Amino acid sequence: MEESMEEEEGGSYEAMMDDQNHNNWEAAVDGFRQPPPPPSPMPAPAREPPGGPLLAPAAAADRKGPKEGLPLGPPPPPPEANGVVMMVKSCDAAAAAAKAVPAPSPGSTININTSTSKFLMNVITIEDYKSTYWPKLDGAIDQLLTQSPGDYIPISYEQIYSCVYKCVCQQHSEQMYSDLIKKITNHLERVSKELQASPPDLYIERFNIALGQYMGALQSIVPLFIYMNKFYIETKLNRDLKDDLIKLFTEHVAEKHIYSLMPLLLEAQSTPFQVTPSTMANIVKGLYTLRPEWVQMAPALFSKFIPNILPPAVESELSEYAAQDQKLQRELMQNGFMRGDQSRKRAGDELTYNSPSACASSRGYR
Repeated sequence: MEESMEEEEGGSYEAMMDDQNHNNWEAAVDGFRQPPPPPSPMPAPAREPPGGPLLAPAAAADRKGPKEGLPLGPPPPPPEANGVVMMVKSCDAAAAAAKAVPAPSPGSTININTSTSKFLMNVITIEDYKSTYWPKLDGAIDQLLTQSPGDYIPISYEQIYSCVYKCVCQQHSEQMYSDLIKKITNHLERVSKELQASPPDLYIERFNIALGQYMGALQSIVPLFIYMNKFYIETKLNRDLKDDLIKLFTEHVAEKHIYSLMPLLLEAQSTPFQVTPSTMANIVKGLYTLRPEWVQMAPALFSKFIPNILPPAVESELSEYAAQDQKLQRELMQNGFMRGDQSRKRAGDELTYNSPSACASSRGYR
């Protein structure tokens, strides 16, 4: 009897441990399959073991371990029959969903990088520059170079300024500078050929028009290309756009015509009002701006329009200054310019005016 009782007790203990391990494994599976239930606000009442308080010590002994007592409480609830099947089904469903997702294709990977594709859409290639951006700049430069003073040019300065800015940001500054220099050089070569074909009586006037037209165009071209000037010409070439464009006119127009122009200017100076004073002043000041060394070719001519060209006046040359003034007066009278009504002139004023002291005072600005 005792042996049979011990066998029954050992068998019941092993069955209980198997059931407990199975319940723990099922609880773990349920934990992976669904979230844990929320905690109950009220604690569950302690379950009293069957047999009443008389069997309570036996239940306490069961908590201590298998060696100290035997479990006399009721067996744990049977495990859910479909637990393992549900876990297997959930695993199969996850695998099937993974197989259902298509593998990424090269096209789908490009669509994912939307920010990169948008950035690439804003890139200006060299082909875009040559076909879209430079033609706009080329047309605007043509109009600016050929406009007459006071004319209205129907171009959008904002659009041209924006084109230059975008090309500079896309690293096309070098190509744009080269195209600009080539464009203006071709224009100046055409202007030079037209001047060479001009007759002598129109040569001075046409040179004045070409010089004024070009200098006026620079007042619009240089501001439009200010970004290229700031971030390429000044930074990498250590030059200035305006200086480069003025140098182009000097090399392709002025230097080729200076030796034909200067004799005509000296001849016009000797004949009063053969050329209007405004035209003479514009040409002389323009030549001095292009190359100050040209003053040495005709110092007297340049000194009439540009201050501080000649050395300061000295007392020993006062008589020469007076003779020059008298000569100018005679030339003016010969060409029909009268001195006006002299009836109210006081006696002796002519003497006083022609005296060396009077000449000295009139030449005080020297």
